[in-house]
Amino acid sequence: MIEKAKINKEILNTFLEFCKLFHPRENIMLIRGKIKGKIAEVKEFLIPPLSTYGEYFSSFPVFMLPLDLSIIGIAHSHPSGEATPSLEDLNNFYGKIMIITCYPYENIWIYDSKAKKIPFEII
Repeated sequence: MIEKAKINKEILNTFLEFCKLFHPRENIMLIRGKIKGKIAEVKEFLIPPLSTYGEYFSSFPVFMLPLDLSIIGIAHSHPSGEATPSLEDLNNFYGKIMIITCYPYENIWIYDSKAKKIPFEII
């Protein structure tokens, strides 16, 4: 169970800028990082292969992902302005953490697979 996350400010800003560019479509990215004990360290965001971006959804074929144990979760935007994970988000949870940002894409929220918020530190 992840108890805390750390994310680099520059990497976070890049993710938020991508979300602004995609608006009003939803953006989705993979999170590359490390899990050290109960701390998730976000190192990079990756664009999933064959991603689809719509006004109320985003997706990618999981079977197209390479075997990469450094992928620790998924990050995506909610153009609607609501930052809580939807049932669809939870049913398609991938990895250990989920990062969600919502319009106007200035903040993030990090969740585990049970929709519990994970505190985070921007480094």
